[in-house]
Amino acid sequence: MSSKRILLIIGGGIAAYKSLELIRTLAKRGISSRCILTKGGAEFVTPLSVSALSGDKCYSDLFSLDDEAEMGHIELSRSADLVVVCPATADLLAKASGGHANDLASTTLMATDKPVLMVPAMNVRMWEHAATARNVATLRADGVDVMEPDTGAMACGEFGPGRLPEVEVIADRVEASLARLTGPKPLEGRHVLLTAGPTREPMDPVRYLSNHSSGKQGYAIAGALADLGARVTLVSGPVSLAPPRGVDLVQVETARQMMAACEAALPADVFVSVAAVADWRPATRADRKLKLKEEGKGPPTLSLSENPDILATISRMTEGRPELVIGFAAETDSVEENAALKRERKGCDWIVANDVSGDVMGGSDNEIALVTATGVERWPRMGKLLVARQLAERVADYFVDSGKPRVAAE
Repeated sequence: MSSKRILLIIGGGIAAYKSLELIRTLAKRGISSRCILTKGGAEFVTPLSVSALSGDKCYSDLFSLDDEAEMGHIELSRSADLVVVCPATADLLAKASGGHANDLASTTLMATDKPVLMVPAMNVRMWEHAATARNVATLRADGVDVMEPDTGAMACGEFGPGRLPEVEVIADRVEASLARLTGPKPLEGRHVLLTAGPTREPMDPVRYLSNHSSGKQGYAIAGALADLGARVTLVSGPVSLAPPRGVDLVQVETARQMMAACEAALPADVFVSVAAVADWRPATRADRKLKLKEEGKGPPTLSLSENPDILATISRMTEGRPELVIGFAAETDSVEENAALKRERKGCDWIVANDVSGDVMGGSDNEIALVTATGVERWPRMGKLLVARQLAERVADYFVDSGKPRVAAE
């Protein structure tokens, strides 16, 4: 039995017959397939043929008592290393993009915690439709790998993009995706310390000073670094996010608590300061709720004290400084210029600059510029998951290129 397995979702359409060839081709490469056959797919290929070629049961019904008792759609969604949708019809793309879960295929896509590869095949007009373009953009922003269809003659008689790519090309993509998941991890043995989310600085038992950070970008980066083999310690302010798999979470509230947690987690090979840390805190915390206006008095005066500068403190450590220190600069104007100045002022190696004047804080997309000692690298607007993966890969490349030993593996 192969140690590598995909979960293959077969959509409806004339290209469904090529899924049988894909199963056979992958098997020759040592990759086994467990299959879900959609109602539309069953109009073109039979469960018997799918089962015979895969050597496993073919699943099709979300509400099958036998299937749920034997496997269950949740377990099914996590029973392989990679989920492949081939062919991915316009309907399947729309369901996955919109988060629908009304049949076994769409429910599985919603429930999986594994990477997803979608191989579209449809009429050229459907592929070029604005709705399909939006759905593909959304899926890619969410971290789904969506292949480009081939261009050529179609069964409907039209010509253009929308044909299923050749089976060997799909198999190559599957094999490459699995290699990234199961091959050597470039950050194995490295310890990454990362902060994320906001901090809260209490004024009284009711109110606090904070900001709009959702923690999404920091949590995504923590997950991406863990995927590349790093041991990740995530020091997080209060957010409503589940921690990524394989990450050690330390929850804090205030900037001083975050500073203490970071110092306790050192040594580390990398420090990534993503958290939106409050620069100031109330000088005193009232034991009782402050009245906004008392009779005969104006509003209360709020005195502030400066919080510790976590990024500058770790950047300027004389002993045990992480080899690579990365800061974030949330700016609303002169983004790159202010980020470059911040890098110099804080003493860090890289600064990830982003314009937060729009919907970045709390949103799902980001557009950043990576500022280093050698210049500025501008990245296009993309989903925060893709930003995270790209940054994690840059961190891995840094250690590969520098040949630095692992100093904090334990």
